[in-house]
Amino acid sequence: MSSMDQNDTTNSEDKNSDLKRILLVEDDDSLANVYITRLQAEGFDVRRVSNGEDALAAAMSYHPSLVLLDVMMPIVSGFDVLDILRNTPETANLKIIMLTALSQESDQERAKSLKVDDYLIKSQVVIADVIERIRHHLETA
Repeated sequence: MSSMDQNDTTNSEDKNSDLKRILLVEDDDSLANVYITRLQAEGFDVRRVSNGEDALAAAMSYHPSLVLLDVMMPIVSGFDVLDILRNTPETANLKIIMLTALSQESDQERAKSLKVDDYLIKSQVVIADVIERIRHHLETA
């Protein structure tokens, strides 16, 4: 994980152990910063990574309550991350929401076939909608 990614985290594990952990996988820095700020304001512990490879490592070490996953990323795509997480016993039951620019029905079907919990299209949602979906999935966890 790069040092920049480390700076975008809240690592006070003791103090925040009761907070729900969100792993944000987003390669767009400005969008990621907006989500980090809002998620932290909503009371979540947030760790951000900027590529699929780091997402896989963080899912194992950070033990998130939910993963907010972009699809189009460097190194490993969000679809591949989803597939690997679903086929790894330690992460198979993680709540995963894809947040992507991909709006094609075929992309949504692919995500569903890989057992995504939710599929949100960036151009069709505002951050409040995303927060609502995160809360919904965490309540049903």
